[in-house]
Amino acid sequence: MEKRVIANSKRRKGLMAASALLGGVLVLSACSGGDDNASGSGGNDTSQAKVDEAAAEKTSEAQIKITPADGSNNASINNSASVTVAKGTLTQVTMTTADGTAVAGEMSADKTSWKPSVQLERSTTYKLAATAKDADGREAHENASFTTVSPANSFIGNFTPEAGSTVGVGMPVSISFNKSITNKAAVQKGITVTSSSGQEVACHWFNSTRMDCRPEKYWQENSTVTLKLTLDGVEGADGVYGVQQKTVTFNVGRNQISYVDAKTKQMKVTQDGKVVKTIPISAGSPDNKTYEGIMVMSQKFKETRMNGATVGFTDDDGKGEYDIKDVPHAIRLTTSGTFIHGNYWGAKSVFGNVNTSHGCVGLSDTKGANDKGTPGYWFFTNSMVGDVVVVANTGDKTVAPDNGLNGWNMDWATWKAGSAL
Repeated sequence: MEKRVIANSKRRKGLMAASALLGGVLVLSACSGGDDNASGSGGNDTSQAKVDEAAAEKTSEAQIKITPADGSNNASINNSASVTVAKGTLTQVTMTTADGTAVAGEMSADKTSWKPSVQLERSTTYKLAATAKDADGREAHENASFTTVSPANSFIGNFTPEAGSTVGVGMPVSISFNKSITNKAAVQKGITVTSSSGQEVACHWFNSTRMDCRPEKYWQENSTVTLKLTLDGVEGADGVYGVQQKTVTFNVGRNQISYVDAKTKQMKVTQDGKVVKTIPISAGSPDNKTYEGIMVMSQKFKETRMNGATVGFTDDDGKGEYDIKDVPHAIRLTTSGTFIHGNYWGAKSVFGNVNTSHGCVGLSDTKGANDKGTPGYWFFTNSMVGDVVVVANTGDKTVAPDNGLNGWNMDWATWKAGSAL
């Protein structure tokens, strides 16, 4: 019994000594740190480095960028939604509207960029998801959502003449904005008009929604005019941005100018300064004189309705003093309703002899607008939008420059003074 007690006592002392030795080692290990090679801490750092290295190996180097930034509002409908990648190539890009409708797009040949191939819509939320791989095949992902500018927060400029059209030498570039423009200088900087003739072109603001551009003299015949709109993102008024980005061209045809003399009741049609035809006319009566001045043809109608009530000519019952539903060969000269047109209802004897109209310039014509032998038919066929008609000796005031496309009635210095630049 005593031997077992002694033996157990020796065993306990041995365990205590081993424990003390181990505790000392642990204390030394915990307190050392000046020399990694002299302690166990070096083994732990190496292990962590291996973990970090393994994590780094799993992260793609491809860097995807989506514009506009996630959460953007008032985004452009032209330049938004581009995806690019650095240190890698794109493998998949999907773009959808908020309701899941897919948007078509185009990937660059080197697969480093993507953009939509269709025009974006205003007031629409779009979602983009992109995947790319780096040189080692490791994938990277990026997502973004943005909303395009709304109609209430954007403006457009409706312009004339149309792209690709051929017009007369008097045709100005006229731009009508659908919102009032307060930052005219910024908007005008985003609009350039140039001519292949090299003529200087100046723009004039008639009001907050209309700006016309023209040279000092008529356009040179057979020249080409280019209108460039870079209004995308331009703030035209507080919180209202442009959305247009386009370039259009139109051609200027032969130089045709017609001279109406209300006193002689004749119209001389000239081309390149030479008279090609003289046509008897009937201008406005003494009670309803025709405007004087330079007028530009803005619209042509083979037949149209003319109702006096629409331009203030009414009888005691409030009805139009005239209502002709099939006026032939009508060419508009002013916004207020001045036309040069065919007349089949008047006696043939009035043309060249008496001014009888309500302010228009009438030419002898036939009902139906198909009689090729009439002056009305000839003039309509040989005229184009943009041709000039100069009216004189009516006794009325000069037409206002903004009543139609008639800015030529303003001298060059005054015209240029209306520029915002």
